[in-house]
Amino acid sequence: MQLAEATPGTTVTARRRPDPYRRAAALLATDTLAWIVGFVSAAWTRYEFDLTTGRLTQVVGAGLLATSAYGALSWLHRRYWARHPLGSLQEARCLTVTVTCAAAIVLGSVLSTADRPVPASTPVVGGAVALLLMLSVRAVQRHRIDRSLRPHAGSATPVLLFGAGSAGEGLLRALVSDPQGRYLPVGLLDDDPDKRHLRIDDVRMLGGQREIREAVAQTGATTVIFSVANADADLIRAVRTATLQAGAEFKVLPSVRELVDHRISVADVRDVGIDDLLGRRQLVADLVTADSTLAGQRVLVTGAGGSIGSELCRQILRADPGELMMLDRDESALHGLQLSLSGQALLDGPELILADLRDTEGIARTIRARRPDVIFHAAALKHLTLLQRHPREAVKTNVWGTLSVLNAARDVARFVNISTDKAANPISVLGYSKRITERLTAYAAAQSPGTFLSVRFGNVLSSRGSVVTAFQTQIEAGLPVTVTHPDVTRYLMTVQEAVHLVLQATAIGQDGEALVLDMGRPVRIVDLARQLANQAPGSPRIVYTGLRPGEKLHEDLFGSGEVDVRPLHPLISHVPVPPLAPTEVTALDPFDEPEKVIERLAWLCGQPHQDAGNVALVPNTRNSFPSPFRSN
Repeated sequence: MQLAEATPGTTVTARRRPDPYRRAAALLATDTLAWIVGFVSAAWTRYEFDLTTGRLTQVVGAGLLATSAYGALSWLHRRYWARHPLGSLQEARCLTVTVTCAAAIVLGSVLSTADRPVPASTPVVGGAVALLLMLSVRAVQRHRIDRSLRPHAGSATPVLLFGAGSAGEGLLRALVSDPQGRYLPVGLLDDDPDKRHLRIDDVRMLGGQREIREAVAQTGATTVIFSVANADADLIRAVRTATLQAGAEFKVLPSVRELVDHRISVADVRDVGIDDLLGRRQLVADLVTADSTLAGQRVLVTGAGGSIGSELCRQILRADPGELMMLDRDESALHGLQLSLSGQALLDGPELILADLRDTEGIARTIRARRPDVIFHAAALKHLTLLQRHPREAVKTNVWGTLSVLNAARDVARFVNISTDKAANPISVLGYSKRITERLTAYAAAQSPGTFLSVRFGNVLSSRGSVVTAFQTQIEAGLPVTVTHPDVTRYLMTVQEAVHLVLQATAIGQDGEALVLDMGRPVRIVDLARQLANQAPGSPRIVYTGLRPGEKLHEDLFGSGEVDVRPLHPLISHVPVPPLAPTEVTALDPFDEPEKVIERLAWLCGQPHQDAGNVALVPNTRNSFPSPFRSN
């Protein structure tokens, strides 16, 4: 018998494991009794309740013969085929076949005897009665075992599950089979009228949305778990509001996309996120996976320590790559990334590469030495307002840094440049610089044997420095929530959704184009602020600060002249990108006046392609680039 570890001051109750031989012997005894009772009952009714002692002896002997045949068949089945869990559907099928065969053996023996010891109907009827008794005993035993696995009512939190579909049923079974679990289901809720009288594992249906308050009061539940996978935001908000009004906590089960690679467990239950309330329910969940494209490949991710880069690394690892190389200039970000991926952060593995995009020679040496097959280029400066004030940093990192990677990656099989919706009809330094990287990538596609393309998506919810994290920080500090304009809208995506799109690019993207995801309807930022404020104690004020230079009131997904074409999947658009020769951007002077730098960046975004001939992407990296550290 094993005892769980206990900390001082705690009491541990050890559960004795049932002895399998003892249980088998007990089942054999009850099965023997079932055969005898079945045969006696069959013969007793056959003789119209007039069963003499002699006949009774013969019937019991026939029952023992049936037991012997049944025991031999059961041993053979377990020995050469399989043994099934007690009380399971598989065991019931096996038991039915075994009992039928045993009854047939006894019936054959009776019919082959001139002086029949028992009526011919006895093995048939008796076998049916014995089977019914055996199934009943197993059902009772299974019920006892299931009840013993439920969390203890005194220590577990009573919960209601809203949603009795496949996800809700999977969660319910996980909850009721964990004796140490922290949640005890006490009722089900669902708006489907066909489920009004449903009962699953002795947990019964109590109604729908309108009955939440009544169900909470009736059961004493302190939490409602929303277990409808991929529900729309309106339903989530309505159920959450009703739950909070009833005085209970509200938690959710993640979407199908987040649960696709494992079974539902208690650990999946989490607090509601802003993406749940806004309806970002993984629109790309039904796309084909890129696993086959990345399996066995050497993959390099730049900007691996960022929000997009780190999620890229997590999802790429699931595709079983030959090697995953993670490059970043932020050593702390690499430390946190390795810790999240492996549970250790020794920083001594070759998978971590500390490098800066501005180091052209260093990037070239790294890519030449590591020889990646696929590169995901996620490294960039992304804060619009800061780049608007310091455009030279956008030139050196976003533009020249991308050019360094492109120049070094001429021989890779696939190159995926991470872009943004701000590159469509850009009016900011960030938008200009990312549009230029799209055009440089398109130029590399024409000059290189591999596939070079860009992926364009909107704002990422809860990424570092995002509007969500800013709002949450303000709310936690008790400060007013600042919104630029009451009508400003943005396209929002979860980080998992954004990265899933990036991985699709490796499988379906074409050379030189930009892939744009159907991101649904844009979200009013003030609505986002109100949703977050409603979850916080008190009522934080919302203050409007006005649009800053470079900001749009509404973002565009497609630039002027770009057409929404979706040839391969209804959720992904393919946009051709005009190439831009790198000689155009190497002439930039980042130390010029900021206004002139911005003017030059804007001009490059609209510069028609001039045939530079069949030249290298960057003819001479030492001489073509103005020195990033030019002396004044």
